[in-house]
Amino acid sequence: MFHTLHRAAGLGLASAMLASPSLLAIPAATAASSVPCRAHMSDSTPKQYSNVYVLVKTKARAYVHTVAHYKTSTTTKNGRANSTGHASLKYYISGATPGYRVHVSVTVTKNGHHGYCSTSFVPHR
Repeated sequence: MFHTLHRAAGLGLASAMLASPSLLAIPAATAASSVPCRAHMSDSTPKQYSNVYVLVKTKARAYVHTVAHYKTSTTTKNGRANSTGHASLKYYISGATPGYRVHVSVTVTKNGHHGYCSTSFVPHR
């Protein structure tokens, strides 16, 4: 390692990173540890004053955190995936602005690892 660091002074940091296999393994290990996340809405164009569900597929028993970004507010819901990795979180959309796309951010967590995905819906009258 000392030899690699010493060479880095003359060759630049990029050369040192290429010469050190231990540095190359870090991104691959990080990517492999993320938690899978897929999400969609039960209805992508729900009527105002109705319920809509964020349907999530992830690892079994993972924690699920959702944030709906409405035009004038945000609402969060939390849940947990079942033994097959499915979660359903209910949102009552009240008088959400018709025609405004509501983005829903989803974070899943299991054993200290995280995954991210998103979905959206557009309310109508």
